[in-house]
Amino acid sequence: MEHGGHEDHSAHVDHSGHEQMFRRKFWVSLILSLPVLLFSQGFQALLGFSMPVFPGSRWITPIFAVIIFVYGGLPFIKMAVPELRNRQPGMMTLISLAIIVAFVYSVASLFLANQMDFFWELATLIVIMLLGHWIEMRSIRQASGALNALAKLMPDSAERIDANGQTTKVVVSDLKSGDRLLVRPGSSIPADGVVEDGESAVNESMITGESKPVHKHPGEKVVGGSINGDGSLRIRVTATGDQTALAGIMRLVQQAQMSKSRTQLLADRAAGWLFYIALGTAVITAIAWTIGVGFNVTVIERVATVLVIACPHALGLAIPLVVAITTAMGANNGILVRNRLALEAAREINTVIFDKTGTLTEGRFGVVGIETLDGIKPEDALALTAAVEGDSEHTIAQGIRRSAQQKGLQLPVVQDFEAIKGRGIHAKMSGHDVYVGGPRLLEMLTITLPESLSIFDQAASAKGQSVVHLVQDGKPLASLALADVVRPESHEAIRRLHEMGVQVAILTGDSQAVAKAVAGELGIDTYFAEVLPENKDQKVIELQKQGRRVAMVGDGVNDAPALTRADVGIAIGSGTDVAVESAGIILVKSNPLDVVKVIELSRASYRKMRQNLIWAAGYNVVAIPLAAGVLAPWGILLSPAVGAILMSLSTVIVAINAQLLRTKHL
Repeated sequence: MEHGGHEDHSAHVDHSGHEQMFRRKFWVSLILSLPVLLFSQGFQALLGFSMPVFPGSRWITPIFAVIIFVYGGLPFIKMAVPELRNRQPGMMTLISLAIIVAFVYSVASLFLANQMDFFWELATLIVIMLLGHWIEMRSIRQASGALNALAKLMPDSAERIDANGQTTKVVVSDLKSGDRLLVRPGSSIPADGVVEDGESAVNESMITGESKPVHKHPGEKVVGGSINGDGSLRIRVTATGDQTALAGIMRLVQQAQMSKSRTQLLADRAAGWLFYIALGTAVITAIAWTIGVGFNVTVIERVATVLVIACPHALGLAIPLVVAITTAMGANNGILVRNRLALEAAREINTVIFDKTGTLTEGRFGVVGIETLDGIKPEDALALTAAVEGDSEHTIAQGIRRSAQQKGLQLPVVQDFEAIKGRGIHAKMSGHDVYVGGPRLLEMLTITLPESLSIFDQAASAKGQSVVHLVQDGKPLASLALADVVRPESHEAIRRLHEMGVQVAILTGDSQAVAKAVAGELGIDTYFAEVLPENKDQKVIELQKQGRRVAMVGDGVNDAPALTRADVGIAIGSGTDVAVESAGIILVKSNPLDVVKVIELSRASYRKMRQNLIWAAGYNVVAIPLAAGVLAPWGILLSPAVGAILMSLSTVIVAINAQLLRTKHL
């Protein structure tokens, strides 16, 4: 966060590591500044009071002011040394220059004019500088609180199950992959793992941003740091320590907060330019005032005020604070930013390409249509079909059972299951022969579909859907169409992207019929079908050649070349796998609506950065000439202390404006 183009890591430490020190120095310097102010003649005259006079009382103001300079001012001077050593003057150099000039100005007024009345301005300048710096680092720490909050999610201890089934309490750092753990109701899950026994609803909101608990069954993954609900789970550890999803998320958040965006690099350069502008203005001010009134304390006062005003605290805080808040907001919404430049570029995206399977769709079969005969209810046909498919592990059978389960249907009792190889399945229900299968089953039973079922079959097949038929005692009862189910959130995601002026395209290896059907259902104009994984990046290039700014949304595995080629690569559906190297942004949930959030967050973040930069730069444009004394002929002059107050006020305004970003509802 330090300015003048320093390496990110050292900069991060310089600004975030000293909050406690600056707080302590501010309070001590504030207390020490009270006698400086109280025994200052000018301050007494200003407020109309007088302090008791005693031998040596006139030296209280200069002595305490010098103590404040040494105690509160030297940290700034020490932090300016690396900037000067690297020949990259920035904020610390400017602050140090202002403090040193104010000190020289106070001492010069004492010896040249026998005036002790300027030391209070030195003291208040340092106190206000310390306050501004403390506020800045406190704001950045609060914005970076997402990291601390994530770190606290991991429990300190775990209950390990030994070979005899006995549980032993161990510290989390002692866990190894393959360990079996008992996770009691309401406790945090201590490491990534797979459920071996038990069922429970697990709250993963701190990882995914999704408030609804996720029901976990044996065989399903759990994430360390998530909170177990009211069931007891036995899990086998798959990752510990730095290998866990939570540790990966923390690394990404930290990298994003430390990585510099284009706007921040501009602010860094501006701080360097400001040093030379302030120095040049100070020299011109000194020459002009010396010519006008001769060299005296007034000249030093003008120069000190120019340098104080020029301190780019607001400029230094303008971008880092927005970066920290944006990254924290993203993490809280299941958006992990690997690369700040990717999030910054997202605001300019005008075309989003979605990989279809597992992104816009659930990546698993479900019943999308049912046609029945003789007044049979679709729910009854689905329940009977699901019952007959009860023992089958085929993906279509699973899709039928899942659809019946989602509708909460009561399945009839069937027995005598028999798989008919390559054709379907046969079972008995209350003495009736019931069959479920595709076209080859109808061939075997020499059944011709009635007209309504035949039309339904042809229409579903044209959309690339799979059709199975329910037959009882040689008579067709119903036909069920199955397809990769479109996610409920996909409809709203596409609608909102269109409202934002963003075009949407589908990219899939599936057939033209399937791609056309999904595109038609979601209202998407462009689709690329039957595309091999290695050719997906060519489709991205095609759109880029048309002048489009493209975001590619894929699963981060077979979409890697396309994710890398796109202007912004967004890995979705990666769940807890946060090591997706090809994407700049990673979405923890498989929710296409989060793509809308990415663009909204990018636009809101950029607006705040721009507002803060305009304010910080505009303040200096107006205040520096004022400090130089351009309005002196009209009796308007700023003292260094007033300059310091204005500088700190500018910092506070920038900090408040950045915090307002939190009010943005994603």
